[in-house]
Amino acid sequence: MSASTNTKPAQPQNQNFFGNLAFNIIIPVVIMSYASKEEYLGPLWSIAVALAFPLGYGLFELAKEKKVNFFSVLGIISVLLTGGISLLKLPAEYIAIKEAAIPGLIGIAVLITRYMKKPLIKILVLNDTLINWPKLGEALAHNNNEASFEKKIDVSNYIVASSFFLSSALNYGLAKWILVSEPGTTAYTEELGRMTALSYPVIVIPSMLLLFGAIWYIFGQMKRLTGEPVETFLNQ
Repeated sequence: MSASTNTKPAQPQNQNFFGNLAFNIIIPVVIMSYASKEEYLGPLWSIAVALAFPLGYGLFELAKEKKVNFFSVLGIISVLLTGGISLLKLPAEYIAIKEAAIPGLIGIAVLITRYMKKPLIKILVLNDTLINWPKLGEALAHNNNEASFEKKIDVSNYIVASSFFLSSALNYGLAKWILVSEPGTTAYTEELGRMTALSYPVIVIPSMLLLFGAIWYIFGQMKRLTGEPVETFLNQ
């Protein structure tokens, strides 16, 4: 028997998590915090080099997956906007507006698409990768609870939208609080690095808690309205 038979499969989820953390946060923060002085890269070049890492990683993920991922594209656009605003030395207010606008627009889109055949929540969160919708639909129809479940989806819509609105408010507040120096200076670049470092605990964690709350809520309703375990309707 060859040695490859006993080799354990790779764990892409862990690799994606650490890759995201390294290329989107750790490396850019280190570069903007420690290489922005004039004797190293300088304030502008350090921003350009730092933002090249999340941009390159995002493009690499898109090429590897061979399909367009909504959040990857959004991340690339966000990086390009941050780089453009910083390199043009525009006022920090533009960064704050950009940081608030992206999650805010997603939250509005979540609320608007609730009136459509396939709301955004079923694309971003409760998608076909997670839930076996045909099987769930059959179980709901058997119990005459299709209309009731759609109302629960609507509640979950509001929870998901609120997570993006919370992220929008926290993004804006964090940018306004940290970015106080003149754009194009070493101090400003270091502040941009600090903002990137704090974005994960200050913004991502509270928003993710609300998202998990929405999923937990809909899973509970799924079990109650079908009378079957949630695992029955999850794609393995």
